[in-house]
Amino acid sequence: MAAPAPAPPKNRKVLGRLSLPERNYVADALRTETLGGVLLLVAAVTALILANTPLHGTYEAIRDFHIGPAALGLDLSLEHWAADGLLAVFFFVAGIELKRELVAGDLRDPRAAVLPVVAAICGMAVPALVYTFVNTVGGGSLAGWAVPTATDIAFALAVLAVIGTSLPSALRAFLLTLAVVDDLFAILIIAVFFTSDLNFAALGGAVAGLAVFWLLLRKGVRGWYVYVPLALIIWGLMYNSGVHATIAGVAMGLMLRCTRREGEEQSPGERIEHLVRPLSAGLAVPLFALFSAGVVISGGALGEVFTQPEALGVVLGLVVGKAVGIFGGTWLTARFTRASLSEDLAWPDVFAVASLAGIGFTVSLLIDELAFAEDPVLSDVVKAAVLMGSVIAAVLSGVLLKIRNAKYRRLCEDEERDEDLDGIPDVYELHKPEYHLRMARIYEAKAAEHRRRAEVASGAGGQGDGPA
Repeated sequence: MAAPAPAPPKNRKVLGRLSLPERNYVADALRTETLGGVLLLVAAVTALILANTPLHGTYEAIRDFHIGPAALGLDLSLEHWAADGLLAVFFFVAGIELKRELVAGDLRDPRAAVLPVVAAICGMAVPALVYTFVNTVGGGSLAGWAVPTATDIAFALAVLAVIGTSLPSALRAFLLTLAVVDDLFAILIIAVFFTSDLNFAALGGAVAGLAVFWLLLRKGVRGWYVYVPLALIIWGLMYNSGVHATIAGVAMGLMLRCTRREGEEQSPGERIEHLVRPLSAGLAVPLFALFSAGVVISGGALGEVFTQPEALGVVLGLVVGKAVGIFGGTWLTARFTRASLSEDLAWPDVFAVASLAGIGFTVSLLIDELAFAEDPVLSDVVKAAVLMGSVIAAVLSGVLLKIRNAKYRRLCEDEERDEDLDGIPDVYELHKPEYHLRMARIYEAKAAEHRRRAEVASGAGGQGDGPA
C-alpha cells in the first residue's frame, strides 16, 4: 500500500494579525512614540522659526553655548550634548527594543524575522545607492551616502496621528520593527564609518565599564544609584575614545534581560524601557531636534535642495529609495518564501507604509552632522534636504493611507471589538469554546429582553385599539 502523500506546507501570511501579547506591547510602545512624535514636530517647527526670524542670533548663541568639565574632555556645546548625550538615551531604548524583539518578540522566530530584517536592509541599501548614483553623476560628495538610510519612527507616527489614519496593528508593528532594525544598522554605520582616531585607553575603560554593567545585571544588583553613575562613566569614556558615544547607549540596552522569569509581570528590560521611553520620546529626541533642525530656509536654500547633488541625493533617497527598497524587500521576501499577504491588506498598503518610512529625521540629522562636520554650510543644505524629503514622504504616504482609511477603520474596529466585555478583543477568542458559550448567554439574554419588550408593545397596542 502506497504511503499517503505529504500534506502541503501551510501557507504563511505576511503582515497577518499579531499575537495578543505582541499587540499589547506594540500598542503601549506606539502610544508613547506618537506623543513623542508630536513633541518632535513642535520642536522642529520651533527650531525653524527661531532660525528664520530676528531671534536667530539668540538661538545660535544658546545652541553654541558650551558647558561641561573641560578636564574630562566634555566641554561641549548644547547642540553637541544633545547629539551625543541625549541621543544615547534614544539608542539605549532602541537597544532594549531590539533585545526584546530578538528574545521575546516576533523576531525570535527566524521565519517571522526575515521579513522586517530584509525589508529594513533593502530600505537602507536602496537610498544609499540612489544617493551614490545622483552624486556620482552630479559630481557631488559621496560622504553623505548614509544620510537618507534612516527612518524616524516618532516622526512617522506623529504624521499618522495628524492625518488620523487608523492603521491596523500589523502595519504599525511592521513599521516599528523596521525602525528598530533600522536603528541597529544606523548604529553599525556610525560605529564603522564615522569613528575618529581611537583613544585605546578610553575605549578599554568603556569596555571594562560595560563588563561591570553586565556583571552587576547578572548578579541581580538593583538600584538606579548604581547604574546611572556607571552609565555616565561608560558614556564619558566612550565619547573620549573616538567611538560615537551613542554606541554606549545601545550596548547597555542590549545587555538587559528581556525574558520574564516565573512570577514576573515584566522583565527588567521591559520595566526599564517603560520608565525610560517617555524620557527618550518626550525630552531627549525633541531637544535634539530643537538644536539640530534650526536651518536657515530661503528661496535660494530651497533651490539648492533640488540642484545641489548632495541635497538632491538625500531627497530622492528618502522619497524614492525608501519606498522602493522597503516595498521591494517585502515583495521579494513574500515571493521567495512562498508566503502570501494577509487577506485584510493589499500591496498598495505596503507601499504606503514604505513611503511613510521615508520620513528620516533624528538619525538622518545626526549622520549629516558627522558626514559633513568639516563643511557646516553643506551640512545645513543637507539638513534642509532631510526636512524637505521628510515632508514630501509624509504628504505622499498621507495621501496613500487616506485613500484606504475607511478600510483601516473597519479593521481596527474588528481588532478592538470586545462584545463579551472580558478585556480581550473577540478576534483572539474565536477558537475558545468558553467565548462562544459566553456570547450565547449574552444573545439569549438580549433575545429575552426583546421578547419582553415586544409583549409590552403588543399589550399597549391592543389597549389603544379599543373605543375611546
